[in-house]
Amino acid sequence: MEASVKQGKSLLHNKVYMRVYSAYATAAFGDWFDSLAIQVLVGYRWHASPLMLALIPVAVALPSVLLGSVAGVAADRLNKLKLMRICDLLTAILTVLVLFAPNMMWLLPLLALRSALSTLNIPAQQSMTRSIVREDQLLQATSLNGIVNQGSKIAGPLLGGVALTLLSPQWCILLNAIFRAGSYLLLLSVKNIHTGDEHPAVEVQEGRVPLRTMWAEGWGVMLRSRLLLHTMLFGLTGALAIQIIDFQFTSLFRVISPLNESLLGWMVAASGAGAVSVILLLGKLKPGTSYGLRLGMGYVLIGGAVGGLGLLQPGASVIWVLLFGWILGLGNGTFFVTFNYCLQKETPPHMTGRIFGIQSSILGLVMITAPLLGGWLVEVAGPGRIFMNFGMIQVLLGLVGVLFGRVLWPEAKRESVQPMVEHS
Repeated sequence: MEASVKQGKSLLHNKVYMRVYSAYATAAFGDWFDSLAIQVLVGYRWHASPLMLALIPVAVALPSVLLGSVAGVAADRLNKLKLMRICDLLTAILTVLVLFAPNMMWLLPLLALRSALSTLNIPAQQSMTRSIVREDQLLQATSLNGIVNQGSKIAGPLLGGVALTLLSPQWCILLNAIFRAGSYLLLLSVKNIHTGDEHPAVEVQEGRVPLRTMWAEGWGVMLRSRLLLHTMLFGLTGALAIQIIDFQFTSLFRVISPLNESLLGWMVAASGAGAVSVILLLGKLKPGTSYGLRLGMGYVLIGGAVGGLGLLQPGASVIWVLLFGWILGLGNGTFFVTFNYCLQKETPPHMTGRIFGIQSSILGLVMITAPLLGGWLVEVAGPGRIFMNFGMIQVLLGLVGVLFGRVLWPEAKRESVQPMVEHS
């Protein structure tokens, strides 16, 4: 019976999870077609300045700041499956509209509206995973999600590069709309299920709790848990350094290889290959250990790769770009799996949506300020120097996590955070 989603020895036998997973994989694959196409369209075809490039992640991040925490409450309170379906369908429609954007003045608002739907979708997807997967399978589920996210970096940019060579960026955007529609159809094949079955009393009780109270409870749980709080702060600090340069890769590659539009796609594909390889390794290790070591090493690898890319000179061999991209992927994969597993593992199940909503809001704040600062710095000092400097900052931050991990993540004395459900 499909409602018994937590039964079965293997996660691959969980029919509900595999259908939701397939929908997520389809959407993630299409998103990478879209992301690469937009960067090429704006950077190479429209010849946008670094500051204009920086406005794209700002437009994408603004809905997360405004709606992130509210989206987390909605994910915990509303029907997660229906919410994910609606988001996929509307995202497909908005992506078709993006296809016809003639300039940045039209593109940015459309990207912001589409991002608002993603802000609702991500906490729902994370909360759904927590509800339909056994606790001992959380690391496996997080790893599978990571493989999809990073694996799409391989196939998406490679096939996107072929499409860009033969056709135009608009075709890649259309492909994303098609993939998102496919994700919607996959979710339609999932029968309605009852999530949160491990805490039915809590679920019924929360249906009577005001949204504002649920929002405050989510922040209260995070602030009372040292593990969650330190993980959020560490992720916030690292994201600040990463996002300063994240959308300036186009600026850097225009200097390294001004005529090679596909170089960014090759670097992203190499990054995806590195991430998938390390995620496969992490999936075989014992879960719940060495948060500080794994998060810190992720940052060290990311910083080393970013700094190395910043040292490349015009005309540098593509081999170096692929090598540093692969190392970047190793770091991304290590951090991605550990960070998401920590949030899933250390959060009370019925609070998962709210915690990931808070994470979305915090990251959104970073993405509003950091890309603009990065665009200004790149215009003033050039992309090479900025990449090298912020790569070093990322390495130093990672070393803090490695050296002081047992202090920041006191796993031996793991706190038991009790949910606040004392409502009458």
